[in-house]
Amino acid sequence: MEHRRLGKSGIKVSVLSFGSWVTFGDQLDIAKATESMQAAWDAGVTFFDNAEAYAGGQSETIMGEVLRRMGLDRKTYTISTKLFWGITDGPNTKNTLNRKYLMEGIDGSLERLGLDHVDLLFCHRSDPETPMEEVVWAMSDIIAQGKAHYWGTSEWTGAEYKEACEVAARLNLRAPVMEQPQYNLFERHKVETDYADIYDTHGMGLTTWSPLASGLLTGKYSDGIPEGSRGSLPSYSWLQDRLTDEQALGKVRELGAIADELGASLAQLSIAWCAANPHVSSVITGASRVEQVHHNMEAAALIPSMTPDVMHRIDAIFG
Repeated sequence: MEHRRLGKSGIKVSVLSFGSWVTFGDQLDIAKATESMQAAWDAGVTFFDNAEAYAGGQSETIMGEVLRRMGLDRKTYTISTKLFWGITDGPNTKNTLNRKYLMEGIDGSLERLGLDHVDLLFCHRSDPETPMEEVVWAMSDIIAQGKAHYWGTSEWTGAEYKEACEVAARLNLRAPVMEQPQYNLFERHKVETDYADIYDTHGMGLTTWSPLASGLLTGKYSDGIPEGSRGSLPSYSWLQDRLTDEQALGKVRELGAIADELGASLAQLSIAWCAANPHVSSVITGASRVEQVHHNMEAAALIPSMTPDVMHRIDAIFG
């Protein structure tokens, strides 16, 4: 498994990683989560992604237990979590990045994970109600306390990210080094346009999520929403219109012809396409069963096949 530097920072992450959004707690119990994470680890994955809000904190608890069961040396893997949405009711505990929430939130995440630090800590969304100086101070202090090694953002605009970097430079604080945006063939604006000048000026690294567009790019929704899929979950009913959009499904069918030529599945091609972007440090994959982990990990071998000609043909389909 290839490992890439996270932007211009010194830390390296596996080009394919494993995340717990949707699956841990909702679809995978500890036994199945252990099986999936072990399969990812055996395939060379060393970066595991999580967030406080996933399954209301259950996801961190499950991942922490899985790591203990796997018996991995803490120095051999990289783990992340994210703060913003909150999991308890209160004026300072939900949808915020104020100092009180961040300083207490990281302690809660570490307790659930059973760790004394995470490697990467993300602000899960931006917070227009909290001054940027307060956010940067708090994240910088969390790193100074040894509770995280690097901090970054998730789904921030390019302007917000640059403001955080400028505040950090002005106040001599630790600046963000990474962003976690959605990136797939249907969602490209932030990565390819909004952040275009940040990679060189601020050294931003990317750990991207949803390479399969919530399963749309696997082709499994071509004939409707199958039972047991993400689209069938009541809590993800908001996805159903997108997963049944005929124009989008038509593009997926066209992409299938290229996948067939390469001897790959739609899922493997879509993941490899994301990883072919040199600004992407890691593509976060997920799975509801271990067979999907094995299948997705094979995309790593497909990355060299993403030649300029192949990329051009894909662009001709998706624009």
